Amino acid sequence: MKTFKRILVVIAATTLSSLVAAQSSSAPDGGVDKVGIAKKLANPIANMISVPLQYEFSRGVGKNQGGSEQTLLFQPVTPFDLGGGDTFIVRPIVAGVREVSVQAANGQSFSGYGIASVTVESFYAPNTNSSWIWGMGPYAVSPSGNSGKFGSQQTGAGVTGVILNRHGPWTYGLLGYQSWSVGGNPSFGTQNNLYGQPFVAFTNKDAFTYTVNMEAQYNYDTHRTSNPLYAGVSKLMVFDGVPLQFAAGPMYYISNTPGGPSGWGARATATLVILK
Repeated sequence: MKTFKRILVVIAATTLSSLVAAQSSSAPDGGVDKVGIAKKLANPIANMISVPLQYEFSRGVGKNQGGSEQTLLFQPVTPFDLGGGDTFIVRPIVAGVREVSVQAANGQSFSGYGIASVTVESFYAPNTNSSWIWGMGPYAVSPSGNSGKFGSQQTGAGVTGVILNRHGPWTYGLLGYQSWSVGGNPSFGTQNNLYGQPFVAFTNKDAFTYTVNMEAQYNYDTHRTSNPLYAGVSKLMVFDGVPLQFAAGPMYYISNTPGGPSGWGARATATLVILK
């Protein structure tokens, strides 16, 4: 496993170095506003198509906290122009998970991979003619499958909401959702969750963005909260007129649910931006 991690680190470092070299030797950005795009990427309801691919590594998983978990999130963001500056944003999220040596309640260890869930978040965002903007809409999440190894086997439905302010280089606000279980087996957890994500981001003139957020999820049935704190840095670059943002940073679980990730972890994201 350690060898595999070293190989991943070497590949990632080599790829990033190649991309930076390619950018420095390529033609100018073709008029692409890198700072403006970076600021929009800090805004979850920006009127812009983006395709993030996020990798996350977590430790301390399982009954004995001796397992690890790797998650890959595919979460494209698609806005629809409603006219008059109003937009409707749809964000489907597909989560794939790989677990290694995760001990279950019966003491048996499990290693394997599968689809954790498919989530659909949506936001109606009216034109506020202000630096403050907000949005809200329906929310739905699928069961994780029949095994219960990767999360709840219940279907959830509810509502999402976000409010934020864009002030110069700063973007800050709160994103959240309320989900209720609407059917399925509760043996491996329920979808009765309240989620809140306060966030703040600062984008400088070189299209670097520094981000801090907390992603607290409270389950009404276990009365426990999973709350990772993330701090990361991202850089937006342009290759042949195509904007790409690369981000990475550590995370730490301030609190966790029984058997869930704990302690330190890490996250890396690559985001493709599709300009209209």
